[in-house]
Amino acid sequence: MNPRTRLETTLNHREPDRVPIDLGSIVTGITTGANDALKQYLGIISDDPVVDRIQQLALPCPQLLERLHVDTRYIYLSASRDWHDIELPDNSYQDEFGVRRTAAFHPETGRLLYYDFAREEAHPLARAETVADIAAFKWPDPHDPARYADLEEKARQLYETSDYAIIVNAIGSIFEFSWYLRGYMQFFEDLLLRPEMVEALLDAMLEFQSALFDELLSRVGAYVSVVMTGSDLGTQAGPAISETVYRELVWPRYVKFWQRIRDKTNAKIFYHSCGGIEPMIKYLIEGGVDILHPVQPLARGMGDRKQLKRAYGRHLTFWGGFDQQRVLPFGTPEQVREEAKRLLDDFMPGGGFVFCAGHNIQIGVPPENVLALFDTVYEYGRYH
Repeated sequence: MNPRTRLETTLNHREPDRVPIDLGSIVTGITTGANDALKQYLGIISDDPVVDRIQQLALPCPQLLERLHVDTRYIYLSASRDWHDIELPDNSYQDEFGVRRTAAFHPETGRLLYYDFAREEAHPLARAETVADIAAFKWPDPHDPARYADLEEKARQLYETSDYAIIVNAIGSIFEFSWYLRGYMQFFEDLLLRPEMVEALLDAMLEFQSALFDELLSRVGAYVSVVMTGSDLGTQAGPAISETVYRELVWPRYVKFWQRIRDKTNAKIFYHSCGGIEPMIKYLIEGGVDILHPVQPLARGMGDRKQLKRAYGRHLTFWGGFDQQRVLPFGTPEQVREEAKRLLDDFMPGGGFVFCAGHNIQIGVPPENVLALFDTVYEYGRYH
């Protein structure tokens, strides 16, 4: 099988020749530090750009993707013509929504690790008091053609000249991107005390994301295998919000969004959420989600992979599932190999499984462990 048919076969819950392997998205990528260390270990020389500033994710070079047997290839949106990196004091910058983030550096090497929310003035709607304040917010332009410059041509060319599975590195988020604007604590307080503020913000974010994905999928919908959506609904200890609040306020907006996507493409719908979100899985399936990522095994309710496969595997493709919090950064290569085999034994039967390292591979993960993981999946993850 070629990479595209391999991925699409497993997404249709049939067994391909081997488990598809993924690396390179906003949530399945590799940080610049880990990427540099891995290339140095392998003797690969390339100048890889940063494709996600906040998380400091690298664009993996073709040699690395081929060495790791990766079946997916990503294409990337461009910046809006109206947005420029606004550099601010204390190593911070402001994005096109007005959200402000400050750089965090490695305490010993001084290397830039990531950007996190600035302590003050991070969230542009933090001081909004009424629904009218939400309505008055100046949103970025989702229709700006600069965002999509050459995107259709890149997707078409990659589709026609390669057999890789194509995905656009854009994640449609309504819930999480909304609290970016309001602030985490304020947003969660609003969920209980001022639900009308939450609804107004979620509706506005739904409108923005729907318009963005309409523009995106009108250009590449015929070429992509997967459309990425998501928002973190969980913590290590379980869901971040109650089922009732999720069902009444958040889920209906996503259902509309997913249907809008389905109107534009036959690609499968991917949903990313970290944390213990087992109680929410039934809503994702009912709403039309095809793929769940990352299946965080140390989070509450997510550790019994066999049970998750039995309960939801007829409806969902699981994408990820590796222990990236403990085994990948701190285990030996042999421990990584054994955990990879357990993961495959749990999730690969019957198809409906795509491998990635879990979430983004972080700086400090030994290159030997990364290679042990990807090589084991490539060798052991074959169907008979």
